[in-house]
Amino acid sequence: MALVLGHSSHTDKNVLRHYMDIPQPDDKVQVMYIWIDGTGEGLRCKTKTMDFEPKDPSECAEWNYDGSSTYQAEGSNSDIYLRPVSLFRDPFRRGKNKLVMCDTYKYNKKPTESNKRHLCAEVMEKAKEAHPWFGIEQEYTLLDQDGHPFGWPKNGFPGPQGPYYCGVGANKVYGRDVVEAHYRACLYAGVMICGSNAEVMPAQWEFQVGPCEGIDMGDHLWVARFILHRVAEDFGIVATLDPKPMEGDWNGAGAHTNFSTKAMRENGGIKVIEEAIDKLSKRHVRHIKAYDPKEGKDNERRLTGFHETSSIHDFSAGVANRGCSIRIPRQVGEDGKGYLEDRRPSSNCDPYSVTEVIVRTVILDE
Repeated sequence: MALVLGHSSHTDKNVLRHYMDIPQPDDKVQVMYIWIDGTGEGLRCKTKTMDFEPKDPSECAEWNYDGSSTYQAEGSNSDIYLRPVSLFRDPFRRGKNKLVMCDTYKYNKKPTESNKRHLCAEVMEKAKEAHPWFGIEQEYTLLDQDGHPFGWPKNGFPGPQGPYYCGVGANKVYGRDVVEAHYRACLYAGVMICGSNAEVMPAQWEFQVGPCEGIDMGDHLWVARFILHRVAEDFGIVATLDPKPMEGDWNGAGAHTNFSTKAMRENGGIKVIEEAIDKLSKRHVRHIKAYDPKEGKDNERRLTGFHETSSIHDFSAGVANRGCSIRIPRQVGEDGKGYLEDRRPSSNCDPYSVTEVIVRTVILDE
């Protein structure tokens, strides 16, 4: 039986504020190390004190943790190394304190199985002359701690989908406080967040990160996810990235990925976009396997051909068509240049894997 935490698990934030108001010594900085655990979806973190304010991730020391408690190692040889790769301001502790995204490495200094960044960085280096830009639309759903969508009737369902997308009003949107807090925290941290909106299913939301070039896309989206979970924790709410949290006539959740190269963004770029779509059409199965942590099993529940999705088994493309695998925005069609939107990645995808495989297919012709 699953353990359901009650209100007794919540703490009084006013009491916490008393301690957080204690002056922090000028020569001490708290740096929160963040990493992806062995599931390829979960995030972990722990804090180290530094004697100065780091300005670059290279100034943060390599660290380690118990990989046997994160699905990444056996207890007899459990140390996993943390290598800082991307630095952000800490919106929770503020001041000089930092968040640092880390890569994970095994005892033999080889990347862990869930370290998708290692290969992604190599691919982005090879493709840097093409200046690949990405923007990812991260959908998620807010849940009560009992796993039921936040704001939904406990013994029933809200009205059918229709009034909730970009909705306004207490009877149309649930959990806006989390959304607003997350947006402001991301801006403070330095995450390239560029928008947010309520989604089609009530209690479902979306935020967008980008445009980011190369490896920055994965770094910024993972830290945005960390901040989301951390903000939701403060509100006693769960944020899930499950691509189909509610069965039935309810939209799933994706991570639509917008992509362009320098050539696509220049005059006449529509021809380059069409060439990219042709390449993507020939690698559909490979991309589906890279677009969720379970190599397509999670996306099977979402990519049904209904609820603004294409079928997981077929590749399709079209202008302004949200039922396609690849959408060319209408403005791009009119301008003759711009970007394409890959609508296949699931909400719980690893953005390092997604961006890597797109670059391999479209730019490196692998």
